Amino acid sequence: MSPLMLSVVLALASAVAYAAAAIVQERVAASAEGPRYAPLRSGAWWVSVLLNGVGATLHVAALAYGPLSLVQPLGALTIVFALPMAALFVGRRAGRRAWRGALMATVGLAGLLSLTSGAEARSLTDGERWLLAGATFGAVAVLFTAARLVGRSVLRSVVLAAAAGVSFGMASVLTKSVAEEWTPRAPLAEWTGLLVLSAFAVTGLLLSQASYRGAGLAAPLATVTVVNPVVAAAVGVTLFGEGFRYGAAGTVAALVCGAVAAGGLVQLTLDRMTAAPESLSVSSPGAPVASDGDSPRPEVGQRVDVGAVPGTRTDLEVKVRSRAVAGRS
Repeated sequence: MSPLMLSVVLALASAVAYAAAAIVQERVAASAEGPRYAPLRSGAWWVSVLLNGVGATLHVAALAYGPLSLVQPLGALTIVFALPMAALFVGRRAGRRAWRGALMATVGLAGLLSLTSGAEARSLTDGERWLLAGATFGAVAVLFTAARLVGRSVLRSVVLAAAAGVSFGMASVLTKSVAEEWTPRAPLAEWTGLLVLSAFAVTGLLLSQASYRGAGLAAPLATVTVVNPVVAAAVGVTLFGEGFRYGAAGTVAALVCGAVAAGGLVQLTLDRMTAAPESLSVSSPGAPVASDGDSPRPEVGQRVDVGAVPGTRTDLEVKVRSRAVAGRS
């Protein structure tokens, strides 16, 4: 097998591992009643951590055998792999709008990454690293605060996913910088960089776990998948001297691809926001309940409009009151 083909296989395997990790994280978020950021007592969550580590290792290995312009766009296939895998293994089927949004986000991101051209490697100074780390932590803190203030669970999850993407993107940038400075003669010389990138990686993992609660799989995963490389590419353009191929035409094309990816995220967010009311409808006994496999469940304390109930239905009234009292206990 040629090195280029091996790089493609490793990149695809990395995307599958990331997709599997996201599915497990979403299932943990949907079922766990404990901490939303780090359900340490859940064995499934630790499986997702392991899958994320496998995905990262395969991605780095793919970069060792193939060019960045090939490996990075293939990594954008994570969301495309996640939707059919979720439908196959956990029964979470996505609607047409979710598929359309996922494909738009993937195509836009792949086009953006394919237009990015590398330049001669330039290492970051210690001052630049700390300034970049401080700015990133500040941006993550702002997004985290905004997520706490947002009332809608879907929007809150998307903002948390954006914060996770920023953390992962900066971890990728610092990984590149540390890898260029690392030497076997002084393996611990870059310990500060390793410490900071580890902090970003853990922060991204915890925020991504929280983003899956109440928002399903597609919207948070697509947000992380898009924001992560976009942040890394923005830093590469500004600090590493990277740019876009084909001059001004390439820059315009990159802006168009970015708009397509953003449109895909909007489609996924709207899909979740419009699916939520439909999933809370009440049907008569014996009738089949139509459900979207990627629909959020109502949280405790959330008001649910069940509509008018025709006729005398004492049994339905007793059930509704019983659930309401149980929710407040």
